[in-house]
Amino acid sequence: MPSGNLEDRIATPSASATGEDGLVTVTVGDGGVVTGLRLDDRVQLMSGEALSAEILRTMRRAQAALTVTDDADEAPAPVMPAAPPFPTFENTPTLPQQSPGNGFESGRDSRAR
Repeated sequence: MPSGNLEDRIATPSASATGEDGLVTVTVGDGGVVTGLRLDDRVQLMSGEALSAEILRTMRRAQAALTVTDDADEAPAPVMPAAPPFPTFENTPTLPQQSPGNGFESGRDSRAR
């Protein structure tokens, strides 16, 4: 039996990244959606443009870390094989006396007497 409680085993994947100066921390969940944002008090000293660039840069790093861990957990192989392709209804003869493309219009039909 696997260890850990059920909540830990079915938790959605997430990844976090912290900016180079430690002012911004972003957490992303499944699909790269931002689920957490932590800003240090020192961000008040930054300009709005610099802060938004740092948030976006950190968010992209967290999303990249999430995709790296997602690739490691490959989906299991399907239980059943893929269905065969849908048959094509090409005009091919099924009886030796039929010529291709003419069907029962030419030649003898077993029902015609």
